[in-house]
Amino acid sequence: MLRYHSTRDPAKALLGFEEALLRGLAPDGGLYLPEQVPQLSPALWRSASSLAEVGVRVLGAWLGKELTFEELEPIVHEALNFPAPLVPLEEGLFVLELFHGPTLSFKDFGARTMARLMQHFLRKRGERRIILVATSGDTGSAVADGFAGQENIQVVLLYPKGLVSEVQERQLIVRRPGVRCFAVEGTFDDCQRLVKEAFVDPELAHLPLSSANSINIGRLLPQALYYLWAARQLESQALNFCVPSGNLGNLTGGVLAALMGQPVQRFIAAHNANRFFPEFLAGRREAFQFYPTLATLSNAMDVGAPSNFERLYHLLGPERLRGWVWGTAVDDEATLAQMRATYERHGYLACPHTAVGLEAALRYRGSTGDPTPIVALATA
Repeated sequence: MLRYHSTRDPAKALLGFEEALLRGLAPDGGLYLPEQVPQLSPALWRSASSLAEVGVRVLGAWLGKELTFEELEPIVHEALNFPAPLVPLEEGLFVLELFHGPTLSFKDFGARTMARLMQHFLRKRGERRIILVATSGDTGSAVADGFAGQENIQVVLLYPKGLVSEVQERQLIVRRPGVRCFAVEGTFDDCQRLVKEAFVDPELAHLPLSSANSINIGRLLPQALYYLWAARQLESQALNFCVPSGNLGNLTGGVLAALMGQPVQRFIAAHNANRFFPEFLAGRREAFQFYPTLATLSNAMDVGAPSNFERLYHLLGPERLRGWVWGTAVDDEATLAQMRATYERHGYLACPHTAVGLEAALRYRGSTGDPTPIVALATA
């Protein structure tokens, strides 16, 4: 059985997926990672006829000792029952549309799959969980929708008051069974800090807390699937992936897909004005530093202190991370200009998050001359 450890102490607390999923955050405050990423033959996903079929095959390789095929197949097919089409924009540049789920963002992939996996294990154990989540926008609505009505689960959402869009707030506060939502005076980082402190607060140890944002390994594994599905659709041996990035969970999912066996020449981390990670990649920061969050038009990516930096650093180390991932920061002016240019050139309407990715992809191509096809993730 594949075992998981904390990023902060790899030698201790080896757990199965079920336990890592239900705990969310390690007791020492670290994030769970597998002891080793399973090496899978590309034929496993290249012969699949749908994203859900990719999910059953790949997640089966990860979870096969803890879930039978008969248990896993209906979970994945129910969760991933919407498309993820690949749209060509120009020669060598594609958009992978990840916004066709019920809350119109890529977070639906991870949240819906994770909710059903968690409900499966909790029902077998006769236990309940309180899902405590901080959101800068899209995560919260996807978690609220994905987990609503799961009989063994309650959800508590924290979001920064006045710092999400009107549509996102309406998605967050709509009444759903088993879901409560709270607006916090502060930024996303304040919400995230409250969540992390709750998990290690001894006075709250009696509460059955877990998480459903990208600090939970159960959110990341389903996100790796659409990278493989994009490669399946293009039938290309090597690709570059451009990832609009905030908390770095989506990029971590891509790295896990690549470590499984999907050839990826380069990852492009597309950030808005919250630029810690691009500065680290450029060598201007040597280690993690806390940055205050800046409000931007691409608000779901407004994260000053990305949690999953810890996972990426642990998985790859600083040299490999800087060699494999190229990053840039795109301000609001460049975001709006790219939205306009993309529509005028291609008739394609990109949201601000996707526009940050498209701008980064074009910057990367201009800076490096790399002719490898680029798949830009359209996240919302």
